[in-house]
Amino acid sequence: MPFSRDRGMRQMLADIDSEVSYTRRLIGKSALERRVMDAMARVPRDEFVPDEMKELAFDNGPLPIGHGQTISQPYIVALMTDLLLPQADQQVLEIGTGSGYQTAVLSLLCRQVYSMDLIPKLTAAAASRLARLGYANVHIRSGNGYHGWPEHAPYHGIIVTAAAPYVPEELIDQLAPGGRLVIPVGLPHFTQQLLLVNKDEQGRTHSRDILSVAFVPLVDSPTATGDEQ
Repeated sequence: MPFSRDRGMRQMLADIDSEVSYTRRLIGKSALERRVMDAMARVPRDEFVPDEMKELAFDNGPLPIGHGQTISQPYIVALMTDLLLPQADQQVLEIGTGSGYQTAVLSLLCRQVYSMDLIPKLTAAAASRLARLGYANVHIRSGNGYHGWPEHAPYHGIIVTAAAPYVPEELIDQLAPGGRLVIPVGLPHFTQQLLLVNKDEQGRTHSRDILSVAFVPLVDSPTATGDEQ
């Protein structure tokens, strides 16, 4: 059967709903926010995967995008976006641009999205792709995600799309009071936990484990990715 974006999108949204129902006791809700699902429905996921992967673009699983990196499964993208509670008047920081898919979803829900990735080839390709597709409120740079992007802080939300062994203190510092940080924490090849960190108005943080996940590692050197420039 030939590839159909519309058919693939419908199946992807149904798969997300099914996953939410299956994990509802872990995530604490039986449905994701309508705004989030509407954003997921508006972003053409097939534009963010390699050409040879387009027929698999809407499957509910991660896909390789080169340089040892992946595009996360749709359910995880939707869940992490929902946990972030992005609002139209807010700016958010994304650590791990990848192909730009999560960036695009966030751009439909926030005023400004700042996104960074350690791998210059990925950020260059993502910036070009997002511009071509008309996502104008995104700002992308290469850099070490552990240090964040302090020039534009504070952020109402920070989302990390790779697993760190701990929650970087510099990201906490760049989070606005009342803000949220969503990050997978753990080591490669071991159990990782998707963590939701809330920062209250007094600057204190409160964390909650959401569910077990499997992400590529958040590294601080291009050599660790095999992508030395």
